[in-house]
Amino acid sequence: MKKVQLGTSDLHVTPVCLGTMTFGEQVGEAASQAILERSLELGINFLDTAEMYAVPARQDTYGATETIIGNWLARHPGVRQQLVLATKVAGPPRAMPWIREGKGMTASDIIAACEGSLKRLQTDVIDLYQIHWPERHVPAFGVLHYDPAQERTLTTLHEQLQALGQLVRQGKVRHIGLSNESPYGVHEFVRLAEQHGLPRVATVQNPYCLINRTVENGLDETMHRLGVSLLAYSPLGFGLLTGKYDLSGIEGAAAPQDGRIARYESVRKQRWGRPEALTAARRYNQLARDHGLTPTQMALAFCYTKWQVASTIIGVTSLAQLDEDLAAFGTVLPADLLAEINTIRWDIRDPAL
Repeated sequence: MKKVQLGTSDLHVTPVCLGTMTFGEQVGEAASQAILERSLELGINFLDTAEMYAVPARQDTYGATETIIGNWLARHPGVRQQLVLATKVAGPPRAMPWIREGKGMTASDIIAACEGSLKRLQTDVIDLYQIHWPERHVPAFGVLHYDPAQERTLTTLHEQLQALGQLVRQGKVRHIGLSNESPYGVHEFVRLAEQHGLPRVATVQNPYCLINRTVENGLDETMHRLGVSLLAYSPLGFGLLTGKYDLSGIEGAAAPQDGRIARYESVRKQRWGRPEALTAARRYNQLARDHGLTPTQMALAFCYTKWQVASTIIGVTSLAQLDEDLAAFGTVLPADLLAEINTIRWDIRDPAL
């Protein structure tokens, strides 16, 4: 795979990134490390994790994913230098008081979270340190509209950026990024960085897939004009775009019990568990079959080849899934198929936003 540059940074990564939020919950440590080793063998140099992982988030598994990665790195001296390692500081707790006390995300919270991640990852530096979700109120995680009445900001964007700048100056972080962000947030972080000589945002990690293309509603222009790269997460719509729920539904007796949506009630209550999202996914999945592709091939090829996307984050629970996802790389969707995809989107828009 030809590596891509992230934003204006000096980070060059593979266009496929291994997401790891399944490690420590759905996938045990031995299997997780086997997936890490296989991804490295296949040429992936980009890993993404977060302090709050594994998912679904529980107090018992807080930090488990970073710990698994750290143990793997410790067992393989020299591997760390081959990788671009990304992790995230959680935003306001969102009913997760075990992450931190209070309702905000202060500068000291950011610094303490980074120190914790460095320790669990057993590394001296994080290549890409991201804010997992904004400290301020934003329409994300299924929230459809911005509501000024819900604003409870405690820490300004400038203060957050100053804390990240301190970590960069100390050599603990190389570059910074955002996640689940809006066009306003991206513009403000870049403006403040340029105004105050602080680190410039390199990336934004947002959902992007056939059933959630909201990135194309203005965020893509913002990122293109400001030189910020998109890291697309959930390209398979939490499994809906693999076809495994097409016949059984999400809660049916025949639903695959290893899938996150079927397995965890908390996930079913989120955007991916909406009946409209499954209905839309079934249409896309059948379209793929009609064109001689598997649903997984079409969904991943869509993300892999979009101009908006720098790197696509794949999450797997087995070596077979990893091989399947990487085998889809290089698949080119013909113009008539892309036109049919756009026709479906016109009908259903973004049911998993």
